[in-house]
Amino acid sequence: MLKVGDKLPAGTLSEFVEVEGNGCSIGPNSFDVSKTAAGKKIAIFALPGAFTPTCSAQHVPGYVQNAGALKAAGVDEIWCLSVNDAFVMGAWGRDQHTGGKVRMMADGSADFAKATGLTLDLTARGMGMRSNRYSMLVVDGEVKTLNVEAPGKFEVSDAATLLAQARQHLG
Repeated sequence: MLKVGDKLPAGTLSEFVEVEGNGCSIGPNSFDVSKTAAGKKIAIFALPGAFTPTCSAQHVPGYVQNAGALKAAGVDEIWCLSVNDAFVMGAWGRDQHTGGKVRMMADGSADFAKATGLTLDLTARGMGMRSNRYSMLVVDGEVKTLNVEAPGKFEVSDAATLLAQARQHLG
């Protein structure tokens, strides 16, 4: 399982890009995690699924509301990861008003989640293999903090916790 001090695993995430530019066409675009994280300070939070109750009511809104404070603390980008396709993540981002604040990154086949070892098997609930709920602060691809939730909990991966950690580690 991924731990503090580890590098992010190699892999690809997808994002639905709303506006063409910076070499990205409109629609789903794939990004190499290592290249995209290089030289950046990134607040990453992952959750089991788009449009799910806790994720939509608390997790994403907290990061949207705290995006300015996270950036003021030194964070370059905020990524939301979920085992969904880029179209679903794009629609969820529009619904949650994440534009310009949080990048909605799709891990469609759970390959990145599996590579981190932070998976959650929700097959019994009809959702298959998903990402566990967690947050982390990553600097130049290295995990500086990692907050993994216990099953069914939302206590340590919230935006306020990661903001306090960013202020401590980046300030």
